[in-house]
Amino acid sequence: MKTYLATGCAIFAAFLGGSVVATAQDSHSDTAHAETYVKDSAITTKIKTRLAAEHLTSLGDIHVNTDKDGVVWLSGSVKTRRAADKAVSIARSTAHVKRVHSEIKVVRD
Repeated sequence: MKTYLATGCAIFAAFLGGSVVATAQDSHSDTAHAETYVKDSAITTKIKTRLAAEHLTSLGDIHVNTDKDGVVWLSGSVKTRRAADKAVSIARSTAHVKRVHSEIKVVRD
């Protein structure tokens, strides 16, 4: 009887231990996802802050998105080609940016 109880407990512990390990691995991947999100958000915020400091947002409507690989996507519209080029330059010179894709359109009044 004790052998059956010990065997049952061992099997139960094996199943439970496997689920604990799986949960720990899932928890780690959630943390990595959160860190990536924070990093991407920080890049986006830095670029938006620098655009505002240059008053480029008053010359148009520029949207900034950053993906998990540090690639920045600029979109929206500005009033001059110079403003569009400046926005791209600011994004490229921001720390941790790997590449910049611009879909900014120049729209004259």
